[in-house]
Amino acid sequence: MIFRKFVFTFFLVQLSFSGFTQETEFATKKVVLVILDGIPAEVLEKTDTPNLDEISWEGGYSRAWLGGERGKYSETPTISAVGYNSMLTGTWVNKHNVKDNRIQFPNYHYRTIFRHFKEVYPDKTIAIYSTWLDNRTKLLGENLPETGYLQLDYYFDGLELDTLRFPHDEQSLYIHQIDKLVADYAAKDILEKSPDLTWVYLQYTDDIGHKYGNSSQMEEAVREADRQVGVLWEAIKKRQYAFNEEFLLLVTTDHGRATGGFHHGGQSDEERNIWIVSNQPLNPRFQKFPAIVDIFPTVASFLDIPIPRNQAMELDGVDMWGKVYASDLKATIEEDNLQITWESYDQSGEGRVWTTFGNQFRYGKMDQYTYFGKVDLKAGKAELDMKGYEFKNAKVVLELPQGFLNYWISRP
Repeated sequence: MIFRKFVFTFFLVQLSFSGFTQETEFATKKVVLVILDGIPAEVLEKTDTPNLDEISWEGGYSRAWLGGERGKYSETPTISAVGYNSMLTGTWVNKHNVKDNRIQFPNYHYRTIFRHFKEVYPDKTIAIYSTWLDNRTKLLGENLPETGYLQLDYYFDGLELDTLRFPHDEQSLYIHQIDKLVADYAAKDILEKSPDLTWVYLQYTDDIGHKYGNSSQMEEAVREADRQVGVLWEAIKKRQYAFNEEFLLLVTTDHGRATGGFHHGGQSDEERNIWIVSNQPLNPRFQKFPAIVDIFPTVASFLDIPIPRNQAMELDGVDMWGKVYASDLKATIEEDNLQITWESYDQSGEGRVWTTFGNQFRYGKMDQYTYFGKVDLKAGKAELDMKGYEFKNAKVVLELPQGFLNYWISRP
């Protein structure tokens, strides 16, 4: 029951981070990302989950969110594949363009963390273990020209298409069976092959939510998902002990559920609220209601993946591993005055404000930015003169000492 431990875990994370240094004795860093489909925070917090509890004791637990900015340009459906791609690309749907589970027209110019990693470290290994084949073939886009013919080194998926071995039934027992096989296979590969960047996806909890809502059946499905996470966690602990490796394990979900727990897809708080569990103490961003898009820059920071400047300026997430300076950039324009605000985490440091009046990046081209000056990050706000600039839409970017924040504005 993560909720009853949340306050103490929050305090523990604060203590751990205050004295925490990222220089450790471990020689090699690895990341495992786990998505447990469609588990509301409220259900997770009242269900007995000893494995997730143990992981959170080592790192932390936080409620989190997804869905972009409600009612604005980045508003994002609370649908499974949409949530997965927000995690993978660090962007909302207005950029990655995966609008539903059909995954019809993904914009691969917004690259996944897997593609970035493999392009920087071609000799290191990436893996996916999934109860849904489309995660590899469409979202990661394996072997597509649009993704530079990305190749997964290890994968285990597609069992849902084998209807002879796994006949589909109304109770989704076949998905339950597949989830167990996926978790076991992933744990075996982690233990024996230890991919450098791994994604594990398990589906059964979402199927049960659609059928039974917030119920005893859903709680049992969550307990089963926790047992499967435990299999992965045991493999990770053995690797760390025996092979001088350090893992970042992040477990999350892809959406909440509307009142009653049956459905999702809308913008209610219940559907937008999710959670993240980490085995590593993370920075103060993690303690202040992080977003699913924060996972991308966190993985990039942990694995030392340099993101090209033009790509980094598109990211909607904030690093939860390295030093955090600011988050939650907002911008408004009144006549010729651009007013921007942000959440400040640091009492020192300068930011630089850039603006572009087009959106060529979505077409694979370079945006042309205009520099508008420096700002004092601890102030949390600034006002800039935009007199003489004619535009309908603009992207405002706040460059930080490490990383970027961005926000789209439109003239009234």
